[in-house]
Amino acid sequence: MLIQASDACAGIARLMQLNHEEVTSPPRASASVVLLRDAPSDPRGLEVFLLRRHTASAVLGGAYVFPGGKLDATDCAPSLHAHLDRASHELLQALGEPDLDAPTAAGLYVAAVREALEECGVLYARARDGQQPLHDARQRQQWQQQLHAGQGFEQMVQEAALAIDTEQLAPWSRWITPRVPSITNKRFDTRFFVAVLPAQQEPVHDNVEAVDSVWLTPREALTRYWQGELVLAPPQIMTLVSLVPHRSAHSVLELAKRQAPALVEPQPFEEAGVRHIAYPGDPKHSRSERAFIGPTRLQFKNGRFEPAGGLDVLLNP
Repeated sequence: MLIQASDACAGIARLMQLNHEEVTSPPRASASVVLLRDAPSDPRGLEVFLLRRHTASAVLGGAYVFPGGKLDATDCAPSLHAHLDRASHELLQALGEPDLDAPTAAGLYVAAVREALEECGVLYARARDGQQPLHDARQRQQWQQQLHAGQGFEQMVQEAALAIDTEQLAPWSRWITPRVPSITNKRFDTRFFVAVLPAQQEPVHDNVEAVDSVWLTPREALTRYWQGELVLAPPQIMTLVSLVPHRSAHSVLELAKRQAPALVEPQPFEEAGVRHIAYPGDPKHSRSERAFIGPTRLQFKNGRFEPAGGLDVLLNP
């Protein structure tokens, strides 16, 4: 049975249990979309879309996350890539990963688009005839339901004669889970993309994998996390921190196009019996150069990960 959104912050300590198990399998490739829009009530404000995962979810149950999921083998099919608006080698170049192959790079974009549609009904695609954006909410909802029912994304794209719009997605960061994950016993190699919400589309959580959703400014999201109203995992916390200085979606996209995606390989350590996560630039991390603004480490206190400097260091990175 789906739980109600009013239970969103119940049991933070229960939700954020530390993991001590070493995971020897390679991290699973995945993609996540940070949906952005300019706040309707404030043209100078930037808002981010967050989904609350069902508490029964195997990964980050009960936490607020960005839409996303694992890369499927079918995402890398050349026949599906024929529907992309850019060639695979261009997408590989945009990701900036020389050790990655082009089909996998294209597959990560496909996974991001597929997961955005499946989890919140937002579709980055155009009709091939006329190249018009897709504004029909009922049609998108039908496609979303078909994906949940098991229909392949490629079949849907082919039958609807769609062109996948990768130009709207900009690589922002890459997070690789350490061998001893902090709050899950799974490892992921996740590429985070930033993307502006398409015109005349509105995301709606699917009530399957996600049971609540909200648009918040990065500052609001971090404040509500600090006050115990939202459960956030470290990648979401630090991504929101990186967005705090921006006042528009255009500002984020412009920066994403100018800089290479940040590579983040968190390195956990124990100090005085407390689990910490060090990020690039921290004295406890093997890389001396920072990957992003904000605190360079989080510590596990009060049943969650938080910076030693409190809310202020999150809101004023």
